[in-house]
Amino acid sequence: MREQMGCKRQRRHSVSNYKNRLDIKNGCILRLTKAPGRCAEDLYKGIQSSDSDVRCDSLKQLACVSTDVTFAQEFISRNGHSLLVKIVEDAHEAPLIMAHTLTGFMELMDHGIVSWENVSAVFIKKIASFVNATVLDASIQQVSLAILESMVLSSSSLFQQVKQEVTLERLLSQLQVSNQQIQTKAMALLMALLQTAGHADRQELFVFLGKKNLRQYIYKNIIHSSASVGDEMAHYLYVLQSVTLNHLESRMRMPLDSYNQDQREILHGLRQAAFETESENSLSHERRRSLCAKEFKKLGFSNNSNPGQDLLRAPPGLLALDTMAHFASRYPDAYSRFVLENSSREDKHECPFARSSIQLTLILCEILSIGEPPSETGSDYHPIFFAQDQLLDELFCICIQLLNKTWKEMRATQEDFDKVMQVVREQITRTLSSKPTSLELFKNKVNALNYSEILKLRQTERLHQEETLAPPVLELKERLRPELLELIRQQRLNRLCQGTLFRKISSRRRQDKLWHCRLSPNHKVLHFGDVEEETETPTIESLQEKIPVADIKALLTGKDCPHMKEHKGKQTKEVLALAFSVTYDVEEYSLNFIASSRTDFCLWTDGLSVLLGRDMSSECMRSELETLLSMEIKLRLLDLENVPIPDSAPPVPKPPSNFNFCYDFSQAEQ
Repeated sequence: MREQMGCKRQRRHSVSNYKNRLDIKNGCILRLTKAPGRCAEDLYKGIQSSDSDVRCDSLKQLACVSTDVTFAQEFISRNGHSLLVKIVEDAHEAPLIMAHTLTGFMELMDHGIVSWENVSAVFIKKIASFVNATVLDASIQQVSLAILESMVLSSSSLFQQVKQEVTLERLLSQLQVSNQQIQTKAMALLMALLQTAGHADRQELFVFLGKKNLRQYIYKNIIHSSASVGDEMAHYLYVLQSVTLNHLESRMRMPLDSYNQDQREILHGLRQAAFETESENSLSHERRRSLCAKEFKKLGFSNNSNPGQDLLRAPPGLLALDTMAHFASRYPDAYSRFVLENSSREDKHECPFARSSIQLTLILCEILSIGEPPSETGSDYHPIFFAQDQLLDELFCICIQLLNKTWKEMRATQEDFDKVMQVVREQITRTLSSKPTSLELFKNKVNALNYSEILKLRQTERLHQEETLAPPVLELKERLRPELLELIRQQRLNRLCQGTLFRKISSRRRQDKLWHCRLSPNHKVLHFGDVEEETETPTIESLQEKIPVADIKALLTGKDCPHMKEHKGKQTKEVLALAFSVTYDVEEYSLNFIASSRTDFCLWTDGLSVLLGRDMSSECMRSELETLLSMEIKLRLLDLENVPIPDSAPPVPKPPSNFNFCYDFSQAEQ
């Protein structure tokens, strides 16, 4: 009997039997169920039943229990996975049965008991046909994409088969669908193909995706879609950004070859684009050499007689030459203005273009992580990458002009070069951290963040750090926090007593009706009722409906609200972010709100939380608490300005050996 029964652990969804019973921990909640072998045998027979309903139920159950490795071993030992492969290859089943079959197969293969290389070419063709089909059940396509991704990541031979069978145009079209799961799985398969491909195949894929404007697909249909980018999709966007930018690694690690004619011509092209010189052919060799050295010096090269020496450092290597050449050809006026403006200054105040460009290119490479393999958990992508084809070159063109501007603001000399570069790095990093979605937005933000703003930010952060990290200040903050939290609680309750107008949103999206809700002065009853548009703040007596606070059971927000569930799929992110409800009378009834602004949402959810005896959790409360704490701390420390605060209290001095210095007033009166 013990071989036929098992216990399922409630939280881990795994089966415990006689063999692994010692793995059970104290406190586990167990549920009596079939032993894995018995369950595998029953499902194996059910899948082969002539009754389609029995097959559907068996495959549905299989998709659930296949996550358990013990069951998977038992089912595979009966060659059950081959039975699933045959169902897929025959393709005679209904879409629902096929979806359960694919899900069960995927779960079984995830355990690694059977190698992906054992699947047949017929099976791969059939899975690829599900992906290539224009009209097919979404759940089938979703699992099919996941299966192909696992195949590609498992071996290079399967990569070639999948690459031949899958239509890349179809994958791109799936990035335009509204189903986020299909979008994510399509991106996952694309990234698997790119990461697994050899150098030649990867180049071929990038050329194809470039012609099809993959970035524009992503920029339009994913980054700027109404739905937020999920964690999994954010990871794949990060991987695409990393793999694409790493194409520049070879140039970054390659120093300039002084014997390469093409590279020498690009270098001399920089000089010729900046200076209008007389015909060099009419000059003698010495005169031409002297002129070139003079002009290369004005360009900011350290080794003006042999400027190629400046580009021997790798990184940034030839990438620095590429960015300078792009700036000179794309923005010739800005390039000439930069060079001529600095060549007319005093030697010590001129901003060296070449030296600055080389260092700036290196900074951009470090910020964009060029040359670093993508992290398995990374998700920090830049939306601007998908809006621009040549991100590094275009960022350089903006940032080199920013560098010149910052140099002048700092009134820098050659000795300040490293300080200027540190400021420029900070300007770029801070701006990119705000996730600008276009090059123009990045340009406006980074130019607004001038040197004086950087100094203010540094000073604020330094003072804040000094204030907040000192142990006495931390202790003072903790003592002030309860008092200030109580102040915020009272403000929230007073705001609820004043009341707020809310708009009604019907199924037809009409928003012309208003209703008012307010808390009674004794904080025991919520009064509400319909009002007219022109009505001023109504009195409590005019509001017909009421709910005792004692009857309120729960506070719900966002998609958990009943009125959001009723219109599931129809509400925008903005409406979801403003929706909240209170349930009352044993949660059978609810009062549903949609705030007019995020501030009203925070005030009401905080106030209702206070009424229910819960902690306030809104972002407005946290911001207000930090502001109040900061103000109170500054007021308390006014008298200690410029006085260093010790980390610990000074020691109490020892008592004196005698108290003879004390004056006895009683004797004096006598």
